[in-house]
Amino acid sequence: MNEIRSFIIQSNMDKLLAVLFIALLFFIPILMKTTVEPKNSVAKEDPCVITITVEGVDKPMPLEEYVVGVVAGEMPIGFHNEALRAQAIAARTYVLRTTDGGKKPIEATVSAQVYKTAAERKERWGKKFKENEKKLREIVATTEGDTIVYGDEMITAMFFSTSNGKTETAQNYSGNPIPYLQSVESPGEEVVEAKVERHIEMPIAKWNEALGSVWKADQFKSLQLIRNQTGRVQKAVSIGFEKSGREMREALGLASTDFDIAYDVTNEIVLITTKGYGHGVGMSQYGAEAFAQKGWTAENILTYYYSGTTIKKFEVDESECLKTPTLANNSK
Repeated sequence: MNEIRSFIIQSNMDKLLAVLFIALLFFIPILMKTTVEPKNSVAKEDPCVITITVEGVDKPMPLEEYVVGVVAGEMPIGFHNEALRAQAIAARTYVLRTTDGGKKPIEATVSAQVYKTAAERKERWGKKFKENEKKLREIVATTEGDTIVYGDEMITAMFFSTSNGKTETAQNYSGNPIPYLQSVESPGEEVVEAKVERHIEMPIAKWNEALGSVWKADQFKSLQLIRNQTGRVQKAVSIGFEKSGREMREALGLASTDFDIAYDVTNEIVLITTKGYGHGVGMSQYGAEAFAQKGWTAENILTYYYSGTTIKKFEVDESECLKTPTLANNSK
């Protein structure tokens, strides 16, 4: 009887072990899959994500997010799409070169290029924020990665608001000749920007303070404004006085270096008239709008204002990102 009982127990044990073995064979692939699958599901990190650090903004941001903020800060949202696209490409090119591919911070003002945060955009656009933001992001997305190059090198993509009918050369502005920053005609700006010409009445005391000198009526009578081929003042000369047009503009806070000066002796007021707004070098933003309204594409606009250039997608060096020389101020 004990032998029968032992046989039954042993038989049941064998069956149980067989069932467990079969179950184990079923679960092994699942267990193996569980241990291997997470490795395959981990996304590869981009070896070189370009982020831009903006002075006064808490955290670095992706390059394309930065470009959105610059286009919002530099151009009216109501501009033609092709003008906005041109601005996006110029802004991207400028920041990549100026920051050495994101390695250095950049200012958010006209000393570099104006950047507006999402909060600032919302405050500016109010009820139209969602509509404008959607439009802007879609436009910038169509230019993703596009930069302006001269030969194999990204350019110093300088731009400014409004010209006097012609752009300025880098040679006249800084004394350094740059082949792609030459003077070109910029017609039609007065149609899209009514305020091309500005008038200032400056008390003689403020004039003297700004220039660090004491002017009399005779000095205004002998004042000569020596102009270059673009119609801007290259040099201002009078009795015991000489400054470049750029120095005069910066000292007096003028809109441009295309200016005329007269003196009201009776009221002791200096009368100043200026044409255009900005340094005049590179792309005119209102000129870009005028061309866009005529049917020009962003590429047409950019390769016109930046002589001899082409539009090219930039390629990131996975080991060192982009290496480009640091350059100077932009839209001021």
